[in-house]
Amino acid sequence: MPSMRVNISPMKSGEGKLHEIYLDSSAGIICPPELIPAPGQYLLAHALGSDSPLAVPVFFSDSAPNGFRSAPLLDSSWIPGTHLNFRGPLGHGFSIPTSARKVALIAFDESPARLRGLISTSLKQHAEVVVVCNSVVDNLPEAVEVQPLQAMLDIYHWADYAAFDITRANLNQLKEKFGKVEQAKSPREAQVLVRVPMPCGALAECGVCALTIHHEWKMTCKDGPVFEMKSLV
Repeated sequence: MPSMRVNISPMKSGEGKLHEIYLDSSAGIICPPELIPAPGQYLLAHALGSDSPLAVPVFFSDSAPNGFRSAPLLDSSWIPGTHLNFRGPLGHGFSIPTSARKVALIAFDESPARLRGLISTSLKQHAEVVVVCNSVVDNLPEAVEVQPLQAMLDIYHWADYAAFDITRANLNQLKEKFGKVEQAKSPREAQVLVRVPMPCGALAECGVCALTIHHEWKMTCKDGPVFEMKSLV
C-alpha cells in the first residue's frame, strides 16, 4: 500500500519542561502526549520569562517517558528545569511506505538525530535500515547499519525508501548529486527534511523560510519542512 504523508496536525499549545540535556545537545522534553511531534514535524518553543522575541523549532528524535527526546537544540541558554511554552505539532512530517523493506536515512550535512524517529517504524515493518552520515551515532539498535556519506549514492540505489536531512543552504548540492540519479534510478519514494529558520511557525508567512519549487514560493514552516524528493530535484 502507498504511504500517506503526515499532514499538519490540529494546532495545540501547552507547557512543558526541559528535563535533561545530553552530550550531543539533544534534550529530554516533558510535555503532554498531544504535543509530541511526529518525525519531521516540529514544535515552536519559547522559554517562560525569556526576553527572546523568537520561538525555537524543536524536532523529534526519539521516544522518551512522559514526552520525547529532541534533536540537538538551537538555544544553548536553556538548562534542565527550564519551563517552555509549546505550539504545535507543526508542518508535514515523514511517512514511510508500508511496503518499504530497505530504508536509507541520510544526514547530508549534520547529525541524523531528526531521522532517528524513523528507525523504530522501519524495524516494526521488518525493513532493513541503513543510517548514512559522517557523525558518531550512539545507541542504535544492533540491526541498524551505519555507512559514511561517501557511500550515499550506493545506499540510495539500494533503498526503496530514503529520508534526507539537509539545510536549505546545501539544497543545490543535493540537486547536483541526485538530479540525474532521480531520472535514471531511484527508490520508490524519497523525502527531504529541509532545515531553515522558521520564526513565525506558519502564522505570519514572513518569508524567512521560503523555498522556490517549480517556480513557486513554498513556505517551509507550513508546506514542509518535509518535501517530496521529486519536487526538489
